[in-house]
Amino acid sequence: MKFLLLHGPNINLLGERKPEIYGTVRYEQLNAVLVEYATSFGVELLIKQSNHEGELIDLLQKFASGEKADPGKVAAVVFNPGAYTHTSIALRDAVEACTVPVIEVHMTNVHARESFRQKSAIAPVCMGQISGFGVLSYFLAIYALVKQFGIDGRG
Repeated sequence: MKFLLLHGPNINLLGERKPEIYGTVRYEQLNAVLVEYATSFGVELLIKQSNHEGELIDLLQKFASGEKADPGKVAAVVFNPGAYTHTSIALRDAVEACTVPVIEVHMTNVHARESFRQKSAIAPVCMGQISGFGVLSYFLAIYALVKQFGIDGRG
């Protein structure tokens, strides 16, 4: 089974950008431990990142939407849309078109931040939203999907 981990804008700066808010774990480190974690359940983790809204839409369509999806299509998506969470109806529509479950992830508690960050255009069309647990938010999303699919790859 394969999951898509899709990172939105500025996630590639993790560990460098506002470490007091987003922590000191670097982007490459996070991805490496998430691959290891997913693999422990027998899940392949395909990781993509883009700072561009259209490219994120293209990736969702390529890997998680309808019959146009690649033959190696994913079973689910863990998606951190970054700031597009609050502004992009186009991304919302792309997530809504996905034929696989999508979990929206945020490292910070977006509901406890600035008022413009407290509304997600994307969460209503997702299986769920996990926020506020730092990098653990990603682990929780993967675990939720593993449980959703009834995967028991850990001893």
